[in-house]
Amino acid sequence: MQDLTNHLVELIKSTSTDLSPDVETALTAARTSEEPGTAAHGALGTILQNVEMSRGTARPICQDTGTPIFHVWYPVGVSQRAIREQIQAAVSVATEQSYLRPNAVEALSGKNSGDNTGEDFPTVHFDEWEHEYVQVGLMLKGGGSENCGCQFSVPSPEFPASRDINGVRKAVLEAAHKAQGLGCAPGILGVGVGGDRASSMLKAKEQLFRRLDDNNPDPEFDAMEKRLHREINELGIGPMGFGGATTVLGVKMAQLHRVPASFFVSVAYMCWADRRKIMTIKNGNVTIEAP
Repeated sequence: MQDLTNHLVELIKSTSTDLSPDVETALTAARTSEEPGTAAHGALGTILQNVEMSRGTARPICQDTGTPIFHVWYPVGVSQRAIREQIQAAVSVATEQSYLRPNAVEALSGKNSGDNTGEDFPTVHFDEWEHEYVQVGLMLKGGGSENCGCQFSVPSPEFPASRDINGVRKAVLEAAHKAQGLGCAPGILGVGVGGDRASSMLKAKEQLFRRLDDNNPDPEFDAMEKRLHREINELGIGPMGFGGATTVLGVKMAQLHRVPASFFVSVAYMCWADRRKIMTIKNGNVTIEAP
């Protein structure tokens, strides 16, 4: 397979500096829904101005360029080791070129590696699939939004709930209420239901690759996504916690099989800077686009 390092640098640059159209459209609609002259309307206006400026100057949308989370889909015969090495090299170059802030620090000492590489940093997930081409998804997940993520084992001592779709609803509402304006609202919530503690949160984060305007193929989950989107915005928390009609831009959910003893609901919180792009390598051609 061809060396993808330079293309991966472009993927990082595009993800860091150019917000996906569906997210920008949602932010524009959100500003329209807020009362002119309010802090919520002003905050969204500043956000949209920031998006335009970062795109025009090819500078990061946010000073916290976050944890780079890569997801690689590949056919039989492609080396995971080679791709991981190219990703690490690209992250180092992108950091040197200031598309990424050097965020990787040793867990206990806090010592910065200087180039965004370290033990299991950046995060890379691999999935072998049936297609004869490679796709690389990248999500940049800021620390503030990551801190707002949470996981519940239902029934939870924090709220009364049963192990059903309404119990999931209560868990997500609890997570949104706890976050308040932290994590740079308006946010996007990815929700994983079932699995174990690790797989449930991974499934939640995978939902953040979805477009805000898509529909869930599971009718029950699709209806709940739309209901939660509406109900969370009715909490009145608003952009940055200033109050208003827009606390989240979307809620995306998926489920996994679980063991009978456990019922986990994991909520991954993404800030308004929902930075994600997909690179496709097919027949020698490379394209980068929003999911």
